[in-house]
Amino acid sequence: MIRTFQGIRPTIPTSCFIEETAVVIGDVVMGENCSVWFNAVIRGDVHYIRIGERTNVQDLCMLHVTHDTHPLIIGSDVTIGHNVVLHGCTIQDRVLVGMGAVIMDGAVIGEDSVVGAGSLVVEGTVVPPKSVILGSPGRVRRGASEAELAWIKESAANYMKYARQYMDDSSKPPTGFRL
Repeated sequence: MIRTFQGIRPTIPTSCFIEETAVVIGDVVMGENCSVWFNAVIRGDVHYIRIGERTNVQDLCMLHVTHDTHPLIIGSDVTIGHNVVLHGCTIQDRVLVGMGAVIMDGAVIGEDSVVGAGSLVVEGTVVPPKSVILGSPGRVRRGASEAELAWIKESAANYMKYARQYMDDSSKPPTGFRL
């Protein structure tokens, strides 16, 4: 569902895939070829959200902002894994945020980084580029390997492919069903 809030409608290019159970509200601007998956919520109601190109927001994610103080800025080629919470933070280009991670207000994740599944990145944390962040609270544990950097790019490319498959399938008329 794409919903206007206080007269502001999300700006979403036609190249993007928004699954019908996802909700995108208010001051949200998305780049080309993004995807938003099942039951994800992107709430640009009390501040703005900007999402770069080829970024995927997977199932059950919650993306929100803090009134007047913390917008949400997400770069290009970012993978936001299932059940992630991003709140008023900045995620730079080519970052993979693992399933169930939480990133709080004012945190900045540098480009080419991996935030491990289940990590909690607390308010105001600044992570340098090419880092692997793990734990609760999330800490930089080491630099990202070449294999991890390749995996970040591969994940974003895979989700672009999946989105195209869903867009192609959804344009075909239903052929009936079986009980």
